[in-house]
Amino acid sequence: MKHHLKRQLRRLATERPYQIIAGSAAALVLAGGTGVALTATDDAPARPENTVAVAELGSRLGEAASRGEARIAVPSTSPSPAPTASPSAKPAAKATADPDTKPKSKPKPPASKVLDYDYQAQTTYYYCGPAAVRNALSATGIERSQDTLAVALGTTEMGTNSAEDTTRVLNQQVKGNPYRTRMIPGAPTPAQMDRLQADVVTAISNGRAVVANVAGDATDTNGGWHSFPGGHYIAVVGYKNDGRTVRIADSADPSLPSYWVTTIDLANWMATRGYSA
Repeated sequence: MKHHLKRQLRRLATERPYQIIAGSAAALVLAGGTGVALTATDDAPARPENTVAVAELGSRLGEAASRGEARIAVPSTSPSPAPTASPSAKPAAKATADPDTKPKSKPKPPASKVLDYDYQAQTTYYYCGPAAVRNALSATGIERSQDTLAVALGTTEMGTNSAEDTTRVLNQQVKGNPYRTRMIPGAPTPAQMDRLQADVVTAISNGRAVVANVAGDATDTNGGWHSFPGGHYIAVVGYKNDGRTVRIADSADPSLPSYWVTTIDLANWMATRGYSA
């Protein structure tokens, strides 16, 4: 019986780890029962060392079972939680379209405009140049006497030399030197007529009158006839029909201080001369 028990214990000690738990439990039962059986069947009492050996073997079997369970147990692997956005994280800003950087076009000039000016007739027969410049300056709020302007223009009894002089003096009086001289050396071309129309509209739209040096004859839109064979200076103080017709401030006759002429007629009236715009 003892030999059989020992063989069983040795066999259990060599079993796989997952069978050690059951083996250790069986060994403890056998050990307990064997002690009783040995006492009942053997004449000699059971030796203490046998009981101790069995108990020690059972303890070692229990430790082996515990180590086997540890080896067999597989830790549970739960899926890692999905990363969550930080509470302080801000959503990405939406891309915004670039602002429109195209330069804005200038407003279209009015179809017609007449400046508010202070008319004055020329004080001498050769002061048409100073009078025209004076009337033109009054539209910008600048007041100058004809005598003062005559000195600046170099006017004599022979009159004022050319549009170059009126441009120079106008720029002396108006800030920014805005005036330019346009000469028409012969019969005006269509391009020169278009240039005159554009210049008049631009200047008057900006609050500046134009000074023109004319010679010969011209007929206004009412049929009036104006003749200056030796030359004359007039101020252009307004326009209508998008510049196709212009308003003349004429210092020669105070009874007829202003009238309208077509831009084409004005261009022909200035042939061999020019204007300041």
